[in-house]
Amino acid sequence: MAIRALLGAFRDRSITSRISSNYRLLSTLVLAEHEGGSVKASSVSAVEAAKYLSEDNSVSILLAGSGPSLQEAAEHAASCHPSVSQVLTSDSDKLTYPLAEPWARLVHLVQQKGNYSHIIAASGSFGKNILPRAAALLDVSPITDVTEISGSNQFIRPIYAGNALCTVKYTGSNPCMLTIRSTSFPVAPSDNARSSAAPILQVDLSTFGEDEMGKSRYIRQSSQDTERPDLGNARVVVTGGRGLKNAENFKMIEKLAEKLGAAVGATRAAVDAGFVPNELQVGQTGKIVAPELYIAFGVSGAIQHLAGMRDSKVIVAVNKDSDAPIFQVADYGLVGDLFEVIPELLQKLPEKK
Repeated sequence: MAIRALLGAFRDRSITSRISSNYRLLSTLVLAEHEGGSVKASSVSAVEAAKYLSEDNSVSILLAGSGPSLQEAAEHAASCHPSVSQVLTSDSDKLTYPLAEPWARLVHLVQQKGNYSHIIAASGSFGKNILPRAAALLDVSPITDVTEISGSNQFIRPIYAGNALCTVKYTGSNPCMLTIRSTSFPVAPSDNARSSAAPILQVDLSTFGEDEMGKSRYIRQSSQDTERPDLGNARVVVTGGRGLKNAENFKMIEKLAEKLGAAVGATRAAVDAGFVPNELQVGQTGKIVAPELYIAFGVSGAIQHLAGMRDSKVIVAVNKDSDAPIFQVADYGLVGDLFEVIPELLQKLPEKK
């Protein structure tokens, strides 16, 4: 009996030791997007999300690209958040553009060397494009659109177009791969810097061959040349729907946004009708926003659109249909003709200085 009890004690101690060891080894790789020599705010939010996995979490940022802008982005990443332990850079012409095939192979390569417990990306076009393919290469199932992290393996994500929240417990093998909604993990100004820069290391790409390029190729990138704030991170968003009727009328939304210093958004119906490019689409299949003020003109409030803006702090809706679903989520609603309301606002609002 004494020997059996002694063996049981050793076995329990061994299990506890393995658990403690796994806890200490918790590490996260953040797939970061950069532009103009800076890491995008959504990727910094992914670093912010990583700190909720564990207090003792080693966070590495992975950047890829080519030329001086990559080095500038790496220097920015090294001091963008106090949780960053190191920055990994992959400088190659094959990674100049964020195509899914080479990026997924890069993630696979870095994971094999780093053996990270978690891999995180922001739930934008960048993360949604790369993470699922990388997860397939690593033979794990990703968890998408995470809005809350309750530990290293328990997460909350919206389902049914945001009408319900689902708690997911990850029980698969490492790495646990996540995309997070950046609006759910805002970075406080005090957290947006560190006293000393994290080390910057170069990823060994000697085994990264031509076959990693895949079957897709970069053609061009189309974007609006504007001084307006980025839609995903703007404090104020002005959105137009199908009620504006055509692209010419949609310019009223743009003029109002300029006066308010706001970003411009659109419903899927407005995008499909060709009023504006799809990069301005807000909703389940567009961008998820949570500004301090969201103003919607001619937006009916389809469930897919509400899924992309329901977390806004204050929602203002203008629609001539008093039964429009948008009024059910609006803090302030005005039943009226937008073709009368917008010109009056443009007339009474002062010019933005």
